[in-house]
Amino acid sequence: MSPKHIFQLGIKELRGLLRNPAMLALIVYAFSYQIYTSDRATPESLSNAAISIVDEDQSPLSARIVSAFYAPYFVGPQMISVPEMDNRMDRGLDTFALDIPPDFAHDVLAGDVPALQLNVDATRVSQAFTGNGYIQQIVHDEVSEYAARYRDGTAASVEMVLRSRYNPNLYAGWFGSVNSVINSITMLSIVLCGAALIREKEHGTVEHLLVMPVTPVEIMLSKIWSMGLVVLLASAFGIIFIVQMVLGVPIGGSVTLFLAGTVLMLFATTALGIFLATIAGSMPQFGLLLMLVLMPLQILSGGNTPRESMPQIIQDIMLFAPNTHYIIISQGILFRGAGLGIVWPNLLALTAIGGGLFWLALLRFRAFLR
Repeated sequence: MSPKHIFQLGIKELRGLLRNPAMLALIVYAFSYQIYTSDRATPESLSNAAISIVDEDQSPLSARIVSAFYAPYFVGPQMISVPEMDNRMDRGLDTFALDIPPDFAHDVLAGDVPALQLNVDATRVSQAFTGNGYIQQIVHDEVSEYAARYRDGTAASVEMVLRSRYNPNLYAGWFGSVNSVINSITMLSIVLCGAALIREKEHGTVEHLLVMPVTPVEIMLSKIWSMGLVVLLASAFGIIFIVQMVLGVPIGGSVTLFLAGTVLMLFATTALGIFLATIAGSMPQFGLLLMLVLMPLQILSGGNTPRESMPQIIQDIMLFAPNTHYIIISQGILFRGAGLGIVWPNLLALTAIGGGLFWLALLRFRAFLR
């Protein structure tokens, strides 16, 4: 191998990337706006849900229920009439419409079990599912307090004190932004490296490489270091500027150690991108193949759902995927402040997986060139 050949071929790849505005736009979007939206758009928590209330009772109890809906979970309730309820929901103005029937407070004090009608716009899936439980709990608490004429303050026999170490307010956006960086690293490293190889084939420049005094290993390493460098710089920008400075998400451990783990991850995923590109014949085929690979990697590796909640056989299989170890490394460093003494087994496993993927990709790449 000639380091000069690897360097010059890598510069060629970077120049080709600079002439591809679609790829540049994808990189900028993935490590800026997508991270921001992942932090702000948190479907797990209810935020500024639109609710309207039909108060047919006009009692102190109904007034208490109306006043219980406040920010940041709900927008101020809109007082409407019965004919307006369906019309407003059809126009998408309200996610929830609560109808308090006549004599509701009287029936509660009489010991009856009156019913309230709650209409939910189920097309807004995230808010509909979460907000339904919020509204039921709010109404139940207000009715119980009104019927008992005092606020229930019964002390539990055992008191549990909860202390959240990393995220005291349990704000889901902190996890969403970091997971977005991890997913973007995986996706773009595979896409950029695979697209670079397929672009060589479609433009006919593979034949030019074959007549040059370069080896398949040099061609592969040039694509790996050039595309890996682009993703590494973009991920450093995303984690330092977007996550820490713009969104204000605290990082528990060393960003340098996280980027070192990212280098090993990029070595594995760029080799995987070359392997997939040698199987696909064109960019559309590569895109379809990418969907079959990326979805299991991102869903089953523990980023969206804890690995402990998956079947044991899935956990064992996913230990051969680079994402699994990288997510363990990233969450340990960024969330828990883990050091090298804790994450080194996963770094070693990631290195071994990267070496295996590089060897498989090299075998396929040599056959591809032949």
